[in-house]
Amino acid sequence: MKKSLLMFSLLAAVSASALADSTTYTFDPHHVWPIFEVNHLGLSTQRGRFDETSGTVTLDPAAKKGSVTVTIQTKSLDMGFPEWNEHLSGPAFFNVAKYPVMTFKSDKLEFDGDRVVGADGQFTMLGVTHPLHVTVHNFHCGEHPMMHKPVCAGDITATIKRTDYGMNAYVPMVGDEVNILVPVEAIRN
Repeated sequence: MKKSLLMFSLLAAVSASALADSTTYTFDPHHVWPIFEVNHLGLSTQRGRFDETSGTVTLDPAAKKGSVTVTIQTKSLDMGFPEWNEHLSGPAFFNVAKYPVMTFKSDKLEFDGDRVVGADGQFTMLGVTHPLHVTVHNFHCGEHPMMHKPVCAGDITATIKRTDYGMNAYVPMVGDEVNILVPVEAIRN
């Protein structure tokens, strides 16, 4: 019994110290706008964005570990004018009535020294989930110059094939490959 109690106490202490080394940051919703770009009729690159995104990042740079959770409200789609918003919000594309959120979740961050340079996770869109690797550019942490709070920030990029998620409308006239760009600023909790 004493051995079990000692072992339990040791495990609890190790778990508590591991948690103490992790720091959680919450996305600043005013500085996180997922942008997507897709080829349109072979003529141009069209871009849209989502205006409502929430998420958290937990970092333990010493252990080279961390996690990220992102939730994008699909109804916040902004293509620049109402007709395009309505068209892309419909069943042929984002189907926001049936699928109000997209998510990315990862508990496998990739580090280069103390800098996060990527993450492997699961991306869900239109109710379909696939593995997704994202690349993190310009990652850095410091004091936010205006809020005077600890912040971590960077630019995230990834590429998906929309047909992998069941978004098949107008392929190949509207490109299958979609580039995703997400500027992120996250404030320490």
